Amino acid sequence: MPLIIPNQLPAAETLQSENIFTMERGRASTLEIRPLKIVIVNLMPTKIATETQLARVLSNTPLQVEMTLVTMGSHESTHISQEHMNSFYKTIDEIKDQYFDGMMLTGAPVEKLPYEQVDYWKELSEIFEFAKTNVYSSMFICWGAQAALYYHYGIDKHIMDHKVFGVFEHKVLRPHNPLVRGFDEYFYAPHSRHTEVPIADIHACKDLTVLAESEEAGLFLAMAEGGRKIFVMGHPEYDRVTLDGEYKRDLAKGLPIEIPKNYYKDDDPNNKPLLTWRAHANNLYTNWLNYYVYQSTPYDLYGTPDFREL
Repeated sequence: MPLIIPNQLPAAETLQSENIFTMERGRASTLEIRPLKIVIVNLMPTKIATETQLARVLSNTPLQVEMTLVTMGSHESTHISQEHMNSFYKTIDEIKDQYFDGMMLTGAPVEKLPYEQVDYWKELSEIFEFAKTNVYSSMFICWGAQAALYYHYGIDKHIMDHKVFGVFEHKVLRPHNPLVRGFDEYFYAPHSRHTEVPIADIHACKDLTVLAESEEAGLFLAMAEGGRKIFVMGHPEYDRVTLDGEYKRDLAKGLPIEIPKNYYKDDDPNNKPLLTWRAHANNLYTNWLNYYVYQSTPYDLYGTPDFREL
């Protein structure tokens, strides 16, 4: 089934060149199928790249998915044209009366700031509250996962003495959980961050279930409330060249940066990056959409006014 995207979204051309089935909203509205409504809160400065990455993984299922893009009204995006933002993005005020089957909330390059010093923290807190009542299952990614763990459970992040940067091995801890169904016992996923939420703090929280972790990179995947909240500490949505772009960007700026681990063949940045995480990434998003969204959310979203009652 296709991914339903806003008309004229730049990601459409990229996805179609990859033979990914997409459909504009105008055509989708003529079909008698209720697509899964997924809201994507995109906090990344690289808006179009992130849109494309998430659209790619959402399209890899037999389910019809309609995505709505949301940005922070209290923060000005400076790496993208205002025309793009006005054309494709909404704010929480514009969707506050709507209901969604799922939400994805991305990372953001603000990880070294205390949460309360992030200029859109108040608005992000409103989104966390909105998700309690208007979204059935939420997936929080990287800094988005850190922020959600802090907001909901009071677990703070810590700045590390080195950047966790590269592709790391992880171990599945609960192989019978549907979210990791089909995973190998060990799998790889990218990380790119200067902070961590200590894995011991996660294990100590009785409300959280850790599904996968790494000896080097720490937490990768956890969940709460039977799948109402999913925390992904890495970046399985990244494409082959994302870490390469980050590495070369920091080099060009003269910033201290190590070669991303387990990424280039022979650890040589002149070689093409190895893509070793795509299959498990697709599996993760497919499992989330299938087991924690499609098979759990009510058909009539507006007939269920408060998801906390489910």
